Amino acid sequence: MRFSRRGAGGAYGHLRDHGGHPSGLRGLVYHIHHNRTQLPDFEKLKPAGPAIYTSSLNVPPEMFTEGFPGVTKRNEWFAIDYTGKFWITDPGWYNFSLLSDDGAKLYIDDQVVIDNDGLHPAQEKTGTVELAGGLHRIRVSYFQGPRNYLALVLKISGPGQQLRVFSTDEFKPPPDPGQWRFPEKTVAPEKQ
Repeated sequence: MRFSRRGAGGAYGHLRDHGGHPSGLRGLVYHIHHNRTQLPDFEKLKPAGPAIYTSSLNVPPEMFTEGFPGVTKRNEWFAIDYTGKFWITDPGWYNFSLLSDDGAKLYIDDQVVIDNDGLHPAQEKTGTVELAGGLHRIRVSYFQGPRNYLALVLKISGPGQQLRVFSTDEFKPPPDPGQWRFPEKTVAPEKQ
């Protein structure tokens, strides 16, 4: 399923990998205080409900009364923190585009690639990052403030490619780990 107003599969869903585990981008929805002007500190908030899952973020600018896919009971003053992983087959420089209304940030491997935070109408910002082959972490933090419009679209282009909507379906590792050309990154244990 795609998290999109346009495309097959509906607005959002509970995506599963081959083992039946949730896959794609996992979003936690939060209610935020009125008059917020920037993304909240998600670690200080409690999710408003169960996680939502999507393979892409493709909600073009539209009236807030249409609602946001996966968010029920709220059209404004909410935030979503999406996390996931994606696989790069062709190492190189990747361009990202993040269109949002209101604020959003894109993190790749815990580094801010695009900062589009703040209260604003639909606004697109871009960033570029060099990606090695293999597994990478992605996080997109988003908040919707006051009415009248909302939007969240994440796009990507690899070396020699045109921008297109980012989808975890396109960036999955080969199903057989024996076919992986790149070793999986491991996190060094913390020193005590």
